[in-house]
Amino acid sequence: MKLDYHFHPHSSQRTTVMAKNGMVATSQPLAAQAGLDILKKGGNAIDAAIATAAALTVLEPTSNGIGGDAFALVWTKDKQLYGLNGSGPSPKSISIEALKERGYDKIPTYGLVPVTVPGAPSAWAELLKRFGKLSLKEVLEPAVNYAENGYPLTPILAKYWNIAFNRFKRTFTDAEFQHWFETFAPAGRAPQAGNIWRSPGHASTLKSIGETNAESFYRGDLAEKIHEFSEKYDGFISKEDLAEYKAEWVDPIKINYRGYDVWEIPPNGQGLLALLALNIASGFEFNHRESVDSYHKQIEAMKLAFTDGKACITDFREMKVDVEELLSEQYGEAGRAKIGDEALDHNPIKVPTSGTVYLATADGEGNMVSFIQSNYMGFGSGIVVPGTGIALQNRGCDFSLDPKHSNALKPGKKTYHTIIPGFLTKDNQAVGPFGVMGGFMQPQGHMQVVMNTVDFHLNPQAALDAPRWQWIEGKKVLVEPQFPNHIAQALVRKGHQIEVTVDSGGFGRGQIIWRDPETGVLFGGTESRTDGTIAAW
Repeated sequence: MKLDYHFHPHSSQRTTVMAKNGMVATSQPLAAQAGLDILKKGGNAIDAAIATAAALTVLEPTSNGIGGDAFALVWTKDKQLYGLNGSGPSPKSISIEALKERGYDKIPTYGLVPVTVPGAPSAWAELLKRFGKLSLKEVLEPAVNYAENGYPLTPILAKYWNIAFNRFKRTFTDAEFQHWFETFAPAGRAPQAGNIWRSPGHASTLKSIGETNAESFYRGDLAEKIHEFSEKYDGFISKEDLAEYKAEWVDPIKINYRGYDVWEIPPNGQGLLALLALNIASGFEFNHRESVDSYHKQIEAMKLAFTDGKACITDFREMKVDVEELLSEQYGEAGRAKIGDEALDHNPIKVPTSGTVYLATADGEGNMVSFIQSNYMGFGSGIVVPGTGIALQNRGCDFSLDPKHSNALKPGKKTYHTIIPGFLTKDNQAVGPFGVMGGFMQPQGHMQVVMNTVDFHLNPQAALDAPRWQWIEGKKVLVEPQFPNHIAQALVRKGHQIEVTVDSGGFGRGQIIWRDPETGVLFGGTESRTDGTIAAW
């Protein structure tokens, strides 16, 4: 297999990075360097991924944290792909009835009520236990150092930190939220670009996780602190919920798209949506990227995927629809038959904002990791456990209080999850990891990156730089300012409601590492919509 894409010098804002010994691609330069340092220390791609992920909890807390979830796809040098679901369930004491007794008709976005069991620390430990070469203590050292000694904020990070602070100072007035301000706004305001921010509590927590292989977080001192804070403010999560948790190894799901296998984590993740859309698109010919027909069919395929996927995706054990049936050729044909010349109108799906980090790593031995981690909606629930730096996620807000809904709230259940790592193989050989973080933009970004690579032969950097579209609801589609105006106008004539938005932040932030199996050369692309970088050697 030979990689089939074109390189055009000066064709994009950044250049595809090439290296042989190792590569780390993520949204924060210091985090990428932390992963590279672990590679140079003798670690492999798995060690580097965890080092980068842990560092990002300090270096990009606007999007993830120790109290969030994580998913991973791991390709090992023995040519096997493994999946890890590091999402946590709802507390055992929560239920629809319990919330209705408190007067809720929907699950609140912030506070202790939507907090689910954090899965990230367990995911780190499980990945290293199975595939790592170094100890968890060793790979967390860069993150500990940045938390203790501080680091200067990058521009995009400062932007989202300030947005969160301005929103939270208006809404977080109860006592349970005061520790968020103590941790993330110690000077009474959000730190600005170039300001140094440090978090001693975060450092001590990471040390404890590293020294105990995450046991302290689930069955030790940190679990007690989470439990006590939750109990003090009438939350549901308890030390019993934490003690029962362990990240879960799963079999990745896939479709074959024009000779390439596209892999995702199975539900409760929404990676199924990307595969549904690509399965529908696989029956069409896409001869030109910049054509009205190409965009129209992509958008319509994604709308169909969302309509069906959102109706059924939930905890895998609660799924009422067979995933293999959804990914069958017959199902793809049925979807294609619904796509005509005019934009379709489906039941509206409101698309919330999100907060997530994505990273990709590769080493010289052939190991590669696609890893994604999130607190959801930026800083998550707004709850920070005092003195620990642990910002708890708010994933539970995606549950439904309608008992008939597939994603209805139940005790100990995993909710529909937005974060999804992607991976590409061909002829049973790794092409590499890819991902586009950003709420419900993620499967849409996955589809566009795969098609940019496979259909339109764009190199990794160009595949990420290309203008993106995002379906929102009904016939409403957002496009970036650089999206071709004549195509936008033609899509309007087909019935699409096209809106140009000046903020590219909502279109996701992606990373790609492809590996040429003949030479072992790594090709990396990083997101131009954020502070991302690639560290390589």
